[in-house]
Amino acid sequence: MNIEEFNYDLPEHLIAQTPLKNRTASRLLILDKDTGNIEHKHFYDIKDYLKEGDVLVINDTKVIPARLIGTKKETQATIELLLLKEKENDTWECLSRPFKRLKVGTEISFGNDQLVAEVIEKKTEGIVLVKMKYKGIFLEILDALGQMPLPPYIHQKLKEKDRYNTVYAKNIGSAAAPTAGLHFTKELLEELKEKKVQIATVTLHVGLGTFRPVETENILEHHMHSEYYELNEENAKILENARLNHKRIIAVGTTSTRTLETIMTKYQKFVPCSGNTDIFIYPGYTFKAIDCLITNFHLPKSTLMMLVCALAGREKIFKAYDEAIQNEYRFFSFGDAMFIKTEKPAK
Repeated sequence: MNIEEFNYDLPEHLIAQTPLKNRTASRLLILDKDTGNIEHKHFYDIKDYLKEGDVLVINDTKVIPARLIGTKKETQATIELLLLKEKENDTWECLSRPFKRLKVGTEISFGNDQLVAEVIEKKTEGIVLVKMKYKGIFLEILDALGQMPLPPYIHQKLKEKDRYNTVYAKNIGSAAAPTAGLHFTKELLEELKEKKVQIATVTLHVGLGTFRPVETENILEHHMHSEYYELNEENAKILENARLNHKRIIAVGTTSTRTLETIMTKYQKFVPCSGNTDIFIYPGYTFKAIDCLITNFHLPKSTLMMLVCALAGREKIFKAYDEAIQNEYRFFSFGDAMFIKTEKPAK
């Protein structure tokens, strides 16, 4: 399967640079994956498409200000670290730039030594393991020194850090936001509950696996990095009841999707569990957990583009993307949304 099969041309002015003031004011393209029918709505209309008994699955991970810019102690050269995954004893797996300038033993200073990162291991693909040295509370220091790790296609500075988190973000640990969830407000979630739509929560800490670009011509040669996920007992029960009673399971975002598909692949049912997943979903994959998906518009040639093509079919997705471009939808992290729906649960 060639990477070019998932490529498309996007006018640069359609890449959203800032979030809308009102989260629910984003546009919403409705794609019926069974018929290919397309509708154009706004995100607040999503409540008209969800019904009693549906289970909406959200990812409650919280993005930390994981982008740190400091200097090498010995040369004062500028070094950037993106914190990806916390290990143990103040050790972090980080994406580094420039990778070549670092060696084991290198110390990087942030904020006049408020925080010092010592490289203790060099891996591949720009990844290093660092030991953090500081006095005080790490997350407070990170909040003062770090920046929100916005994607490289966003060139404007984010005025409010919280706008790169969902309103239900709780579990700290992500290096990027599960952006489909950025469209929800607490009020909209309450309206859905009033309609007797159940809300289930999973946690997947977004790391390199989600946003690493595909650099191989043959997508089957792409290596997905693993990300930590968790499903507790209460939410496992909600999901398993829905599955057994043939109710629709609607994932908010590709991260929720990958979590649920990982669990169903491993256990054939929803059970309380945690672990790491490197699941790679592309056309030909048989979905076992979700029926519908709320998602943003994804980068060309990305693993996320492959996932939505796997769910709805490449032809239908590309037709929907063409319509979105013609209608000047806003694309990517701060952009508009798509609801890929079916009326009949597959389970």
